[in-house]
Amino acid sequence: MKATARAHPIQGLVKYHGMRDPELRLPYHDSISVCTAPSATTTTVEFQPDAAEDTYVLDGETVDGRGAERIRTVIDEVRRRADRDAPARVESENNFQSNVGLGSSASGFAALAMAATRAAGLDLSHPEVSTIARRGSASAARAVTGAFSHLYAGLNDEDCRSERIETDLEDDLRIVAGLVPSYKETDQAHAEAADSHMFQARLAHIHEQIQTARDALRAGDFDRTFELAEHDSLSLAATTMTGPAGWVYWQPRTIAVFNAVRELRDEGVPVYFSTDTGASVYVNTTAEHVDAVEAAVADCGVDTRVWEVGGPARVLDDESLF
Repeated sequence: MKATARAHPIQGLVKYHGMRDPELRLPYHDSISVCTAPSATTTTVEFQPDAAEDTYVLDGETVDGRGAERIRTVIDEVRRRADRDAPARVESENNFQSNVGLGSSASGFAALAMAATRAAGLDLSHPEVSTIARRGSASAARAVTGAFSHLYAGLNDEDCRSERIETDLEDDLRIVAGLVPSYKETDQAHAEAADSHMFQARLAHIHEQIQTARDALRAGDFDRTFELAEHDSLSLAATTMTGPAGWVYWQPRTIAVFNAVRELRDEGVPVYFSTDTGASVYVNTTAEHVDAVEAAVADCGVDTRVWEVGGPARVLDDESLF
């Protein structure tokens, strides 16, 4: 009744925006992402029949409020499927900075779902676990299946689940993360998405974007894949900025990284920027060019990390957090 799992955060490529059902976190449309490693969340879950109540700890701090509600949603679904009612002890650690737009909720809920299902004795496939992780964060579904993954939209767990996309791009991709700290509230952005006058336009073109991305990945076409991710970042931001709150999350250093990327591309370097809901920037390039790209991003006055493609969430044998 105890298990530990590790999962990697995601970079959205064709990103989802808005939720058709905020309780089950069912998105309006499909999405595609890539996991980033060695950044990771490690989570241990133990079901304790003698405990009085659930306890949730993240990076040494007790989780309460909305964060605890989201964790409980995942744990309750595991208990329902396993026909158990024992309280759960959950402890989790990130090895990277969270709440700066780098997908920590994705890795967090993916690791939670993987550890909790194993601790409860459930024998589920990665796509099946992805439906449980999705209840905490829709992006977590893709972090469960890992690498390049596609989350299908749907109105139930049979349809709304994640599957991995096989591609030759996994080995050569390098991701330079430019860290731009800035407060963000992803749930607010998703809640307001459908109220933007740009949202219907986004829905109208997203299906073609998904298919184009899948075709580019299968063909191993780096430029087409990440050119699309760059444009999708702009589309996502346009929808967010034209919502009721007019929420702008980019910062001056975010724009500086965009400009540096475009200057490098003008010089013939294969490089593209991408952002999720936050001010930090993913800069996608190849192993051959990563040193030059990292130097250019660092010159914008931001801290950098260099990441590769991360695999699926996995259970660990000997790394329990308690």
